[in-house]
Amino acid sequence: MLSKHCDNMAERDLRPAKVKLKVSNCFRSFEGAETYARIASFVSTARKHDRNVFSELCTTFEGHNFITG
Repeated sequence: MLSKHCDNMAERDLRPAKVKLKVSNCFRSFEGAETYARIASFVSTARKHDRNVFSELCTTFEGHNFITG
């Protein structure tokens, strides 16, 4: 079951990236920032769909995942 979207949910999705920036002061490269954002987005989506994040990452590396079917 999908959670209802609200502004608070969007803020919660952005918080980990903001904390990472505060701790490390910056991303070392644009590619590193993109990679971080892509992984964080995947993990967030998996959690919103009540999926096991580790299992979904493993199946993604095998070429399948719940997002693309």
